[in-house]
Amino acid sequence: MKYEKTTCFLPCRKGSERIPNKNIKPFGGHEFGLIEIKLKQLLQADAVDSIVLSTNDESILDYASSLQNNKIKLHKRREDLSSSQTSTDQLVAHALELIGEGNILWTHVTSPFLSASHYNEIIKLHNEKVLDGYDSLMTTNLLHGFLWQNGEAMNYDRNLEKWPRTQTLTPVHEVNSGVFLAHATIYRELDDRIGRKPYLHPLGKLISHDIDWPEDFTIAECLLEKGLVTL
Repeated sequence: MKYEKTTCFLPCRKGSERIPNKNIKPFGGHEFGLIEIKLKQLLQADAVDSIVLSTNDESILDYASSLQNNKIKLHKRREDLSSSQTSTDQLVAHALELIGEGNILWTHVTSPFLSASHYNEIIKLHNEKVLDGYDSLMTTNLLHGFLWQNGEAMNYDRNLEKWPRTQTLTPVHEVNSGVFLAHATIYRELDDRIGRKPYLHPLGKLISHDIDWPEDFTIAECLLEKGLVTL
């Protein structure tokens, strides 16, 4: 199998509407918060060859620059790609523009409990699954509950049994913000960050905790204080 370098695409927009300075506010004993934690994790991940940090936040650019690490490539994102209206599809094209070859690992600072070892394991798993016929990987939360949509049950047949035991329900994958891993060729040919046959990789419920709302910070702090997760 030909070696393909893996470049991390780390988008980090300024001006969260729900949490001011979300990406750089102090958190978990880290002065620069989520961006400090995530860069540390990615720098420690041996399977990540380089990190492309795309942001319009001068504070984040200044912090990342202060690390003076050649593994980090800084890109000051233009404002028309940095608004709350910017679509993920636009960022897919942006990622390809910055990273034109090899594997692209798309991750977010808002997943603080994805560690260096997790990234190494996920990259290794992706490479193995490509040999098995998959073309990409994305992380998920595996849901085992009673799921409904449009007034009907999604993952069980109420004609057979109205309330089956939850352990017998067909699990459903909910895509999370952890990792999207695909080759640049897929970005180029499909305009997407996953291919036609992605491998769905469930993460543990605590590991996949995503910080999007103010209460998510509170929950994350509690998880750390209880020793249920590490940074």
